[in-house]
Amino acid sequence: MNAVKNSRMMMALAACGLMFGAVTAQADDMDPYLGHWALTTPGGGPGWLGVTKEKGYYDASMLWEGGSVFPLDCVFMREGVLHVLRLHEVQRKDSNGKVVRVQRYPELIMARVEGDRLELETIQIRRDGMGSDSRTFSGKRIPPLPERPNLDGVKYGEPIQLFNGQDLTGWRLTSPNQVNGWSVQGGVLMNRPVQEEGKPHKSYGNLRTDKEFEDFNLKLETRVNKGGNSGIYLRGIYEVQVTESYGRNLDSHNMGAIYSRITPAMNAEKPPGEWQTLDITLVQRHVTVVLNGKKIIDNQPLLGCTGGALWSDQFRPGPLYLQGDHTSVDYRNLVLRPVLKP
Repeated sequence: MNAVKNSRMMMALAACGLMFGAVTAQADDMDPYLGHWALTTPGGGPGWLGVTKEKGYYDASMLWEGGSVFPLDCVFMREGVLHVLRLHEVQRKDSNGKVVRVQRYPELIMARVEGDRLELETIQIRRDGMGSDSRTFSGKRIPPLPERPNLDGVKYGEPIQLFNGQDLTGWRLTSPNQVNGWSVQGGVLMNRPVQEEGKPHKSYGNLRTDKEFEDFNLKLETRVNKGGNSGIYLRGIYEVQVTESYGRNLDSHNMGAIYSRITPAMNAEKPPGEWQTLDITLVQRHVTVVLNGKKIIDNQPLLGCTGGALWSDQFRPGPLYLQGDHTSVDYRNLVLRPVLKP
C-alpha cells in the first residue's frame, strides 16, 4: 500500500472511532450528499447508496451488485468529501476446517458530489494483507419519490400473455454465456438447474422477456419445492422474492418480499410443492404485492434497485426476468397489463 493510501485508510479508521472513539456528523457540509444514489460499480454492475441524517449523526447503507442492502460501518466528512467505511470479514481456518480467527479488512469509499452526480473512489486492503487496490466509479442522484399513487385511478392497456404455454418464444437468457435450464412441459415454464456430481459447477441463466415495460400489473402462478429459491425482477431491477418460506418468521427475504428492502405485512405462503398466485402492481416507484389473495405489500415505495438488478437506473424501461441460477422453480399463466400514461 503506498503512503498516501495508507494515510487515508488510517485517518478513516481513526475518524470512525475504531481507534480513537466515536465521531459525530459535521456541520451542514454533508447536506448535498443526503438522499439516494444510483451507482454504477467499478465492474459496470448496479449499486445503490442511501445517506441519512438523524439526531446530528449521519448514517448510510449500500447495495453492491448482488445480495442484500447492508449498513455501512462508518460515515464521516473530511474537507467536503464524504467518506464511508465498510468492513469485510474473512474467516481463517485450520487444517481441519475449523474457524480459528475472523479478520476484518477495511474498504474506504470516498465520494465527491458534483451537482446530481457522485464521483467515487474505493480503496480496499487485499485479503492477504499485501497492499491495496483502488478503483473509481460513479453515481447519480435519484429524484425524490412521488406521493403514493392512487391505484383506483390507474388505467391499464390490453393484457399481454408473456408465456404462450408451448415454448420459449419471447424469452431469452439475460446472459447468453450461461447454461439454459429453462424448458416448457405441459403448459409450465420450468427451470431445472441440474449439477453433475464430480464435475465443475454449471452457471445457469436467468430468463428475461424480449419486450421491456414501464409500469404495469402482473399476475402469475409459481411453485417451489422444499428449499426452493427464485425471483421475479420487475423492469429488470426490483426482485419480488420467490422462495420456500412456509412457516418462517416475517422477513424481507421471504416469499413475496421485495428482496432485502420491503418485508411482507403478513405470512401468506403455501407449503412447498403447491401452486401459489402473485398479483403485483408497479406504479410510480411504488409496489403492491398480493400473495395467494392476501395483500402483503400495500403501495410501498421502492428506494432503489435490489441485488441482481440488470442496472441501477429506476427510470428506464426494463424486462421481466425470472431468476434461474439458484434452484428448480415452475411458472405458468404470466399475464401483464401495462399502465396507460395520462
